[in-house]
Amino acid sequence: MEQTARIRRMEQSFRRASRAVKNLSEALDIYEKALPDFAALNDYYGSDDWKQDFLDDESGHLPQGLKRGVLSEDGIWNLLEALSELRERAKRL
Repeated sequence: MEQTARIRRMEQSFRRASRAVKNLSEALDIYEKALPDFAALNDYYGSDDWKQDFLDDESGHLPQGLKRGVLSEDGIWNLLEALSELRERAKRL
């Protein structure tokens, strides 16, 4: 009975660990593909282009239907900060 219970527990651990590895691998693939996007956003944020785009948005010169999340004062910064925190977290694992 003890052996059967142990094997069942280990089987559950095996399934959870296998799912975690698969999910992490998929997430890392997505992250790796997004690295150029992070670099582009980092370069854009605070640049002269971003400042001009921000001013034009504030002045109402941009089309109404244009998505402009990148022009929020905190949007890109929060994303890049979250990325930095995730990198630090990964180092601790």
